[in-house]
Amino acid sequence: MSINDVQNLFMFCGGLGMFLYGMHSMSDGIQKSTGNKMRELLGVLTNNRVMAILVGALITAIIQSSGATTVMVVGFVNAGIMNLGQAVGVIMGANIGTCITSWIVSLGQLGDSFKAVSPSLYAPLLVGIGAFFIMFSKKQKKKTIGEIIIGLGLLFIGLDFMKNSASSYTELPIFTKAFALFGSNPFLGIAIGALVTGIMQSSSASVGILQTLAATGGVVTASSAIYISLGSNIGSCFTALLSSIGAPRNAKRAAVIHLSFNMIGAVIFGAAMFAIFQLNPVFAAAGIGSVGISIFHTIFNIICTIILFPFANKLVQLSGLIVSDKGAEALEGTESDEVITLRHLDDRILETPSFAVENAILEVVHMGRIAQTNMQNAFDAVLNNDTEKIDTVYKTEKTINSMEKMITEYLVKISNLSLNEDQHTIINNLFYSVSDIERVGDHTENIAELAENKAKDDIQFSEEAGKELSEIMELVTNSFVYAMKAREEESIDAATKVVTYEDMVDNMEEELRETHIERLSKQLCNPTNGVIFLDIISNLERISDHAYNLAGYVMSEH
Repeated sequence: MSINDVQNLFMFCGGLGMFLYGMHSMSDGIQKSTGNKMRELLGVLTNNRVMAILVGALITAIIQSSGATTVMVVGFVNAGIMNLGQAVGVIMGANIGTCITSWIVSLGQLGDSFKAVSPSLYAPLLVGIGAFFIMFSKKQKKKTIGEIIIGLGLLFIGLDFMKNSASSYTELPIFTKAFALFGSNPFLGIAIGALVTGIMQSSSASVGILQTLAATGGVVTASSAIYISLGSNIGSCFTALLSSIGAPRNAKRAAVIHLSFNMIGAVIFGAAMFAIFQLNPVFAAAGIGSVGISIFHTIFNIICTIILFPFANKLVQLSGLIVSDKGAEALEGTESDEVITLRHLDDRILETPSFAVENAILEVVHMGRIAQTNMQNAFDAVLNNDTEKIDTVYKTEKTINSMEKMITEYLVKISNLSLNEDQHTIINNLFYSVSDIERVGDHTENIAELAENKAKDDIQFSEEAGKELSEIMELVTNSFVYAMKAREEESIDAATKVVTYEDMVDNMEEELRETHIERLSKQLCNPTNGVIFLDIISNLERISDHAYNLAGYVMSEH
């Protein structure tokens, strides 16, 4: 091997590295710029399957990997955010979304006739502009734009490096024979495409490399390019299949749906193209360019989606046959809140930071709903002497403590991801929110303990005292309910209502304390009863304070 060969090998590896890093930088920047708009995409998923296809294509165009999109889908299904019917649509759309990268690569492979408008010509300038934005801009939004620009520039420079370094190798007879073999044997061509994509974990990257080789000359034949492209779609399933190991059955089914969809499409197109190549061997042996690969890649994914879309429910049923329900029924409905929370906080969703932030919000709201129900149980125990509710409160408080630990650990993972300023603010506020909700649980437990003492000593509040407690409990409940609504819906109106309720609770707590002390001084109330009454309203006031904190975090984000 000559020094030139070594240099070309190093150039190819360096070019591949710049290409992959450019894709990553673009994806990272686009995700940061979309920010909380990902929440709207999640909402679209609940509408219909056609919209789910569009969402899948858009997400994959952003993160530039159908495999990563499907890994995320597996996480969503596991977390209960998405059902299998919606997952089918997103998976179909994910394959279409991969075509965006292939067209970007095609732009970089324009011939000499288009050199004046070729992105490769402007790639160094893009890197320079991107670096300027990142280094000298004070605003995070401009830095994010810089990431996108520098990523695009590096992608094209990487393609140029790979193209120039590969040109000397593609002239070797072994390359010509290899691609001729891949073109004559569809099984081998598909297997090579699947293997390379499985190793790189990105069909966009593997097809991009194929396009780069095709741009160097006629070494890549039409038949070999088509079979390898079909294989790359199958190879994109490996990442999701690996990520589904150990996941619940529906998460496994989502990965199986992706594999089934791509394999069925590859079989249909593979058989059709094999027949065409047998009838027209000249076409099979003809060279194909980068644009030609993009055209086939796009047509294949769109037509596959059109053909299999009417059979989406059949794909779900097929996944059910492959991943059976055997032994699953016994576990149905037995999961504790801690187990459900652990399942919801799926690390696969961390692949896409924007969705991870949204998932964390949903889980904090879930924790709040549990605390809210527990709060109502404690109130019932006080007002109705319902001792069974007391045990429920104690048990649920342990659940809330466990959830606090799990959610906090998940938030730590998210905080280490690439987030924009707004997302960092949300995550910081979620840390505080989890702590506030846990404190609400503690005050709820205090109220349950007071209810237990009240029942044990057979203490009865006067009708007036009972009415007063009922009124302030209603205000506190409303305050906490609106605090959770503010977080879930990012509603300033709901947060403003919390502020109003907090003022009402503060005023009422002060008023009740004064009137009750007056009753005690006039010996109209038993001192023991009075102490319990005052402790209850004190805990209620503190719960309202934490609801006020929760609403304040939401208001600070706008």
